[in-house]
Order: sequence, then structure tokens, then C-alpha cells
Amino acid sequence: MLAEFVAGQRAAGVTPQPLRARVPGRGKSYRTGLTGWYLRKNRSLAVGEDGSYYILDVPPSLVARFRGVTIEPSDPPLVVGRGARDGESIELAELLRRARAESEAPK
Repeated sequence: MLAEFVAGQRAAGVTPQPLRARVPGRGKSYRTGLTGWYLRKNRSLAVGEDGSYYILDVPPSLVARFRGVTIEPSDPPLVVGRGARDGESIELAELLRRARAESEAPK
């Protein structure tokens, strides 16, 4: 699914952007050295240009403010957010479809 998403974004001419890791609730973000497409409006999840799935939430760090952070790819779940306290879960296929539609919408 992720490879199809990346291929579709490229075919549609949607340019990947630098991905930033975020500190939830703090309004801070750090460089990651990655490029790709965000999957959620809050920028907590992304797909890299290489088709990897990234969770972009990180703890606050003084060092990261200057050096950035290294984010390792995660195994993508078939249902994103299952078991989370906020109760917001969505199938990965639907999340990818929504991200694709949003990226193609006129700004």
C-alpha cells in the first residue's frame, strides 16, 4: 500500500517535502533529514520517499534543537490508532486515500 501511495504521489506530481519530528503538545519540531508526505494534518505520521512509514512524535530534546533527530521507520499497522486513548482509529488504506486526496486538492 505504501509503495502504491508513493508511486501515486509521484505520478500526480506531488512533491515530497522535508519531514520534521514533532513534540506533541509543545509546538516544537526538529529536523529529521527525511523527505516524504505527511499522512495526518497534525504531522504525526508520514510516508518517506522510500515508502517507509514514520511515526514523527518524539520527546523534547535540547540536543535535537541543534542537531535534529534520527527517525527509524516503523512497521505500518493495518489500523492506525487502534487502542489509542483518543479512540480515533482508521484503516491505513483509508488514511492513505485521504492523504492523497488532500495533497491533490487545490490550495
